Amino acid sequence: MSPILMETIKILMYCTAVILFISVNTLFLVWMERKVAGRIQRRPGPLHVGPQGLLQTVADAVKLLSKELVLPKEANKFLYLLAPILTFAPILSAFIVVPLSENVIIRNLNIGFLLIFALANISFIGIFVAGWSSNNKYALLGSMRAVAQNISYEIPLLLSTMGVVMTAQSVKTVDIVAAQEHMWFIFIQPLAFVLFFCSSLAEANRAPFDIPEAESELVAGFHTEYSGMRFALFFLGEYTAIFVSSVIAATLFLGGWRGPLLPGPFWLILKTYVIVFVVMWVRWTFPRLRSDQLMNFAWKVLIPFGILNLLFTAFFIGFQEILK
Repeated sequence: MSPILMETIKILMYCTAVILFISVNTLFLVWMERKVAGRIQRRPGPLHVGPQGLLQTVADAVKLLSKELVLPKEANKFLYLLAPILTFAPILSAFIVVPLSENVIIRNLNIGFLLIFALANISFIGIFVAGWSSNNKYALLGSMRAVAQNISYEIPLLLSTMGVVMTAQSVKTVDIVAAQEHMWFIFIQPLAFVLFFCSSLAEANRAPFDIPEAESELVAGFHTEYSGMRFALFFLGEYTAIFVSSVIAATLFLGGWRGPLLPGPFWLILKTYVIVFVVMWVRWTFPRLRSDQLMNFAWKVLIPFGILNLLFTAFFIGFQEILK
């Protein structure tokens, strides 16, 4: 068997495993969020479908997939059908550069996590297309909010990661994890971690930054006119975005796959789910921000602190070089 064919088969196996994992993981994350919300609100959460309600999300998925696919009469048909794919596919592609361990990675690209942020921006194009093509005022307003939010919070997100890149002297995810052999970057760059966490919440449209789909104001926001499997793709995209941002946070700040005794993938998944739990905890603890508060927080708080963190990191690295 030729090396090219073997490499192709290997990539196809990775992609199939990623798709299966995302599907099962989304079902688990929905169940987990219901349980976390229940505990925070002093109630048990789902209980009756399966043990501890584990099969509740499976039943909900079957019901969702059986729903009729409604196409609004005045919608732009081509863009309306394209939007869910544009939203979900780039987030799925981000798994290309996520390292489960030193040797378990689909592609160890030189551009590393920068590719992930580029793909994430494409998904917001899908959100805007969904709102515009639906020919619905609530959907359009939600998509406009999403674009404004993405532009605002992309800046502190990148500023926070630049401090990590300067410390690790590389943008390859494997090299960044290797640079944390002696100390995790969350202890070296604590402010960058806080900036990254807040910005990633906004990028994933999670509370308290979920104004693009504020149900109390916009029915369901940009996906108001979507049903059935098309809505399910937006749903998959949201929870996959949460998981991907948590994986990136674990890779950049928590040492990635590094840990004692047990295999690397176990430690990365464990760290990721801890961050996911905190994301869910935040959602059911803090109220939703107003639009003006959301923008002020990005431009007046996160971005200035991101610039200060970058300047301090550059000064500290320069001082170390002088001492050498």
